Amino acid sequence: MLNNTSRFQKSLDKRKEEGTLRQLRLKSNGIDFYSNDYLGFARNKELQNILLEKIMENPELLSGSTGSRLISGNSDVATSVEHYIAQKHQFESALLFPSGYNANLALFSTLPSRHDVVIVDEQIHRSVHDACQLSNAKKLKFKHNDPEDLENIVKRQQGHCYIAIESLYSMEGDFAPLQKIAAIAEQYKASLIVDEAHAFGVFGYGMIKKYELQKQVLAAVVTYGKALGVHGASILCSETVKSYLVNFASPFIYTTSAQDFQWMSIKTGYEFLDQNLELAKRLQNNIRVFRSEHLDSPSAETSPVQAILIPDNQKLKKLQQTLSEEGFSTYAIYSPTVKEGSERLRICLHSFNTEEEIIKLTGIIKEFI
Repeated sequence: MLNNTSRFQKSLDKRKEEGTLRQLRLKSNGIDFYSNDYLGFARNKELQNILLEKIMENPELLSGSTGSRLISGNSDVATSVEHYIAQKHQFESALLFPSGYNANLALFSTLPSRHDVVIVDEQIHRSVHDACQLSNAKKLKFKHNDPEDLENIVKRQQGHCYIAIESLYSMEGDFAPLQKIAAIAEQYKASLIVDEAHAFGVFGYGMIKKYELQKQVLAAVVTYGKALGVHGASILCSETVKSYLVNFASPFIYTTSAQDFQWMSIKTGYEFLDQNLELAKRLQNNIRVFRSEHLDSPSAETSPVQAILIPDNQKLKKLQQTLSEEGFSTYAIYSPTVKEGSERLRICLHSFNTEEEIIKLTGIIKEFI
């Protein structure tokens, strides 16, 4: 009997008709206003040469790990890099993961129990929602960046609460009121978990370190495939939380560890970040140039992500096509990925963009809005 895939094809056909069918494409050669390479590390020849030299000195870094870290996949490189990361962020401990998605999957599928409540910002990353489905905990949403709504929900709960937020949101390009939310978590004895994926590197070691909130955060996720230009993630936490994850987190226990090159490249990225602080300053200057063009945006003035709302799928598609024809690579987000009426062009700014490129980009956008 043949597998029945007609319902799959029907769903795909519907997306195609709506113009929202996702397809794999090769990386664009256009002017980059869509990648998360905020500081240009992924294209930085100096960093590439440093990594190449380390491989030449120790080719074994490229070898497979041979197993999960609980069997044969652990190494001196992995454990030393975790210690290094924990010290840099001033947390007690750190646990490495192959991606931020895996890290969030481990946290939210493992820490909350069936008697707990996970309260997430309505704009939280999809990985957190997926992880909550693997947990037996109750999940609730609070209004985006609304501490008052969060407090109203927290104080009505009977079980222990976990609060999940991002320090910088990748779709809106705005910051969480981190200090206010940390105070609410402390007042109601809730556990705060913060995803620093888009803040790390752009704002030093992230917003938790900036505001010195390490003691008020149960766990933080830091990812390395964005500003650091490499790949992987770490969970920053206490020794107790780390040990609990090592013992009970299926995404950690039942996966083969990444090769040591990935862990080594993360440490090298930290070192390169410390030595090239001017790149974050250059990025902020480019953000100022973009904001000076006075395009309406819900994004924060200093955010590398600038969202331009174009509440019409067809109009948005035409804008993106025009920008592509002019040599610009941008990312349009259509409904139903976002709510109907909040379709947007997501502009990512980088340290390597030029003022001329930014002015030309904004000029084209102004013609459509």
